[in-house]
Amino acid sequence: KSHTAKMLVISSVARMILYISRSYVGSAHDFGILKDEFPPEKRWFTRFKIRLDLGFLGFGDLYPCKQLYIPIKKPKKLELPQEAKAENKAQASQRVVIEHSIGGLKRYRILSDRLRLRDPSLYDSIVGICAGLWNFNLITH
Repeated sequence: KSHTAKMLVISSVARMILYISRSYVGSAHDFGILKDEFPPEKRWFTRFKIRLDLGFLGFGDLYPCKQLYIPIKKPKKLELPQEAKAENKAQASQRVVIEHSIGGLKRYRILSDRLRLRDPSLYDSIVGICAGLWNFNLITH
Protein backbone atom coordinates (compact mmCIF):
# COMPACT_ATOMS: atom_id res chain seq x y z
CA LYS A 1 0.00 0.00 0.00
CA SER A 2 1.13 3.50 -0.68
CA HIS A 3 -0.16 7.02 -0.37
CA THR A 4 -0.54 8.96 -3.57
CA ALA A 5 -0.01 12.60 -4.36
CA LYS A 6 -1.92 14.44 -7.06
CA MET A 7 -0.96 17.67 -8.81
CA LEU A 8 -2.54 19.87 -11.43
CA VAL A 9 -0.30 20.24 -14.49
CA ILE A 10 -0.76 22.91 -17.16
CA SER A 11 1.19 22.26 -20.33
CA SER A 12 1.65 23.97 -23.68
CA VAL A 13 1.23 22.44 -27.11
CA ALA A 14 5.04 22.19 -27.28
CA ARG A 15 4.98 19.89 -24.18
CA MET A 16 6.49 22.60 -21.97
CA ILE A 17 5.23 22.47 -18.41
CA LEU A 18 3.87 25.91 -17.60
CA TYR A 19 2.41 25.29 -14.15
CA ILE A 20 2.41 22.61 -11.46
CA SER A 21 0.24 22.96 -8.39
CA ARG A 22 1.25 21.95 -4.91
CA SER A 23 0.58 18.31 -4.08
CA TYR A 24 -2.79 17.15 -2.83
CA VAL A 25 -3.90 13.82 -1.39
CA GLY A 26 -4.67 11.26 -4.08
CA SER A 27 -8.39 11.24 -3.31
CA ALA A 28 -8.78 14.96 -4.14
CA HIS A 29 -10.94 15.63 -7.19
CA ASP A 30 -9.27 17.26 -10.22
CA PHE A 31 -11.83 20.04 -10.55
CA GLY A 32 -11.63 20.76 -6.81
CA ILE A 33 -7.86 21.20 -7.12
CA LEU A 34 -8.39 23.58 -10.06
CA LYS A 35 -10.90 25.68 -8.09
CA ASP A 36 -8.50 25.79 -5.14
CA GLU A 37 -5.48 26.82 -7.22
CA PHE A 38 -7.35 29.19 -9.59
CA PRO A 39 -10.34 30.74 -7.78
CA PRO A 40 -13.22 31.29 -10.24
CA GLU A 41 -13.67 34.94 -9.20
CA LYS A 42 -10.66 35.94 -11.27
CA ARG A 43 -10.66 35.62 -15.05
CA TRP A 44 -7.69 33.27 -15.42
CA PHE A 45 -8.27 31.61 -18.78
CA THR A 46 -10.03 34.23 -20.94
CA ARG A 47 -7.19 34.43 -23.50
CA PHE A 48 -6.57 30.68 -23.88
CA LYS A 49 -7.88 27.64 -25.70
CA ILE A 50 -8.39 25.00 -23.01
CA ARG A 51 -8.31 21.21 -23.50
CA LEU A 52 -9.55 19.17 -20.56
CA ASP A 53 -10.66 15.65 -19.74
CA LEU A 54 -13.96 14.59 -18.17
CA GLY A 55 -12.58 15.22 -14.67
CA PHE A 56 -13.29 18.91 -15.26
CA LEU A 57 -16.99 18.87 -16.15
CA GLY A 58 -18.49 22.24 -15.27
CA PHE A 59 -15.35 24.20 -16.18
CA GLY A 60 -17.20 26.22 -18.84
CA ASP A 61 -19.79 27.38 -16.30
CA LEU A 62 -17.24 28.86 -13.88
CA TYR A 63 -14.31 29.92 -16.08
CA PRO A 64 -14.68 31.97 -19.26
CA CYS A 65 -12.14 31.02 -21.92
CA LYS A 66 -11.44 31.64 -25.59
CA GLN A 67 -12.44 28.10 -26.55
CA LEU A 68 -13.10 24.99 -24.46
CA TYR A 69 -12.52 21.44 -25.65
CA ILE A 70 -13.98 18.83 -23.32
CA PRO A 71 -15.13 15.33 -24.32
CA ILE A 72 -18.79 14.44 -24.66
CA LYS A 73 -19.93 12.21 -21.83
CA LYS A 74 -21.77 8.99 -22.68
CA PRO A 75 -25.41 9.13 -21.57
CA LYS A 76 -26.45 6.61 -18.93
CA LYS A 77 -27.62 3.28 -20.46
CA LEU A 78 -27.26 4.67 -24.01
CA GLU A 79 -24.59 4.51 -26.68
CA LEU A 80 -22.60 7.56 -27.70
CA PRO A 81 -23.38 8.59 -31.32
CA GLN A 82 -20.64 8.02 -33.91
CA GLU A 83 -20.19 11.78 -34.47
CA ALA A 84 -19.58 12.28 -30.76
CA LYS A 85 -17.14 9.35 -30.69
CA ALA A 86 -15.23 10.86 -33.63
CA GLU A 87 -15.14 14.26 -31.92
CA ASN A 88 -13.89 12.71 -28.66
CA LYS A 89 -11.18 10.86 -30.57
CA ALA A 90 -10.03 14.05 -32.30
CA GLN A 91 -9.90 15.87 -28.96
CA ALA A 92 -7.99 13.00 -27.36
CA SER A 93 -5.34 13.16 -30.08
CA GLN A 94 -4.79 16.82 -29.16
CA ARG A 95 -4.83 16.21 -25.38
CA VAL A 96 -2.25 13.43 -25.67
CA VAL A 97 0.44 16.13 -25.84
CA ILE A 98 -0.29 16.98 -22.20
CA GLU A 99 -0.02 13.31 -21.30
CA HIS A 100 3.39 13.25 -23.01
CA SER A 101 4.58 16.15 -20.88
CA ILE A 102 3.42 14.35 -17.72
CA GLY A 103 5.20 11.25 -18.99
CA GLY A 104 8.31 13.37 -19.47
CA LEU A 105 8.14 14.26 -15.79
CA LYS A 106 7.90 10.60 -14.87
CA ARG A 107 11.18 9.93 -16.68
CA TYR A 108 12.76 11.08 -13.47
CA ARG A 109 12.39 7.99 -11.35
CA ILE A 110 12.17 9.93 -8.11
CA LEU A 111 8.61 10.82 -9.18
CA SER A 112 7.51 7.38 -10.34
CA ASP A 113 9.10 5.23 -7.62
CA ARG A 114 8.04 5.10 -4.01
CA LEU A 115 9.23 8.21 -2.26
CA ARG A 116 10.43 7.76 1.31
CA LEU A 117 10.72 11.29 2.60
CA ARG A 118 10.11 12.31 6.16
CA ASP A 119 9.05 15.78 5.07
CA PRO A 120 6.23 15.58 2.46
CA SER A 121 6.53 19.30 1.64
CA LEU A 122 9.90 18.53 0.06
CA TYR A 123 8.04 16.56 -2.62
CA ASP A 124 6.70 19.78 -4.19
CA SER A 125 10.26 21.10 -4.59
CA ILE A 126 11.37 17.82 -6.17
CA VAL A 127 8.53 17.96 -8.71
CA GLY A 128 9.39 21.57 -9.56
CA ILE A 129 13.02 20.65 -10.17
CA CYS A 130 12.00 17.73 -12.38
CA ALA A 131 9.68 20.02 -14.36
CA GLY A 132 12.55 22.46 -14.87
CA LEU A 133 14.79 19.63 -16.06
CA TRP A 134 12.08 18.42 -18.46
CA ASN A 135 11.64 21.93 -19.91
CA PHE A 136 15.42 22.30 -20.22
CA ASN A 137 15.53 18.95 -22.02
CA LEU A 138 12.89 20.19 -24.50
CA ILE A 139 14.79 23.41 -25.18
CA THR A 140 18.13 21.71 -25.78
CA HIS A 141 16.86 18.99 -28.10
